[in-house]
Amino acid sequence: MRMGYDLIIEQQQKLIMTPELKLALKILQLPAVELEELIQHELEANPVLDLVDDNRDEKPEVQQKQDKEEKEKEKEKEKEIDWKEYLQFQGKSYSMEGFDSDENSEFSYENFITYSYTLKDHLISQLRVSPINEKLRDIGEYIIECLDENGYLTATQEDMSEILSVDMDAVKEALGIIQTFEPFGVGAIDLKECLLIQLKNKDILDETIEVIVKNHLDDIACNRLNNISKKLSISIEEAQNYSDIIKNLEPKPGRAFEGSASTKYVTPDVYIEKIGNEYVVIINDHYGSRLMINQYYKNILNSEDKSSQASAYINNKLSSAMWLIRSLEHRKNTLYNVVKAILEYQMDFFEKGPMYLRTMTLKKIAEMVNVHESTVSRAISGKYVQTTRGIFEIKYFFKSGVDNQDGDAISSESIKKMIKNYVSGEDASKPVSDQHIADYLVKEGYMISRRTVAKYRDELGILSSSKRKRY
Repeated sequence: MRMGYDLIIEQQQKLIMTPELKLALKILQLPAVELEELIQHELEANPVLDLVDDNRDEKPEVQQKQDKEEKEKEKEKEKEIDWKEYLQFQGKSYSMEGFDSDENSEFSYENFITYSYTLKDHLISQLRVSPINEKLRDIGEYIIECLDENGYLTATQEDMSEILSVDMDAVKEALGIIQTFEPFGVGAIDLKECLLIQLKNKDILDETIEVIVKNHLDDIACNRLNNISKKLSISIEEAQNYSDIIKNLEPKPGRAFEGSASTKYVTPDVYIEKIGNEYVVIINDHYGSRLMINQYYKNILNSEDKSSQASAYINNKLSSAMWLIRSLEHRKNTLYNVVKAILEYQMDFFEKGPMYLRTMTLKKIAEMVNVHESTVSRAISGKYVQTTRGIFEIKYFFKSGVDNQDGDAISSESIKKMIKNYVSGEDASKPVSDQHIADYLVKEGYMISRRTVAKYRDELGILSSSKRKRY
């Protein structure tokens, strides 16, 4: 057997992930706010890029003629770059450019500035009008600062006494005052104390319910009312009444103020508006459609006496700028086509409401738009759409579901609504089981298993039949 080395020439097709292609994919995936940050960074880093002023005056005829000549030269220069190797752009731009907007709708981050009234603000305002001395007020303010977002203490009384260099009695007195503030239940160290504070403030605390809170919360959670009835020698009806009282208490008193300290704002990437009898898709493209090549560097590039070093530098920056502009255009067109396909497929949702949301997959939209599934996934990643029915994350429209007897698919959201409606009409003394719900849905023509019903019920926050039973 002869062994040796040979040179073999063969052709292979490979997609090389160039920095430019990476940028295009990154831009496609970015939501509006992050995209604006990237564009601002590129404007600062690349002197060839410029931002067109929305309020620019109409250009005189001579200037328009010069611009036309320069655009012809630009087209010749663009031919040197093989853009077709990576992206092909078809169609026109679909953005908010060209739509009427008054001066009050001018984009500004200042329009998003707000002040949120927090749990601590609410408690401090009550503390300031309380008839107490300055010492207790100072201790009270420190205690309030030691509360988490749910209203629970994050420090012990001993720690606060030591840090403030005050006696324990003063800390206890100040804490007792705060525990009378609304929302009732703040200032507790744990759930049991939180519930007892609420019962005391509502004047419904008695010996029996105190024992239940201290020793039988697990029985309440699992609806084991027979255990409570036997151990406390009370009737099952009394146990049910106590259970109802406890379940109506708030385990997280600060919940009403939840998220107020870190308010999240959503900037829609797409708008779906109804104009007359038609729906229109508008892309939020505040910066992308206003980018252009800086006139100063155009002139240098077109001058006869430019140096080779300057020419190389400008060509490099020009290439980067053009890639950015083309990538933004590609993102805009792709996002437009994807959302337009979603609009067409989910038209019943927009016309009739959430009950008519259809099962929809990435594959289905990819086929409609004639792109790969990964492109659709990137295009909708982290993005929101403002519609006539509210603001939704675009992925909201991609729902799994079940088939009916006709072979048509119905979304999980619609099935959940049916489950919720069916459970709401049940006899509380004989709650329906998951199997019973599944049998009902099968009779209605939807092929669904008991396990799927249990999954949807959990997602709806509905307890199992054993925990829903009332005595």
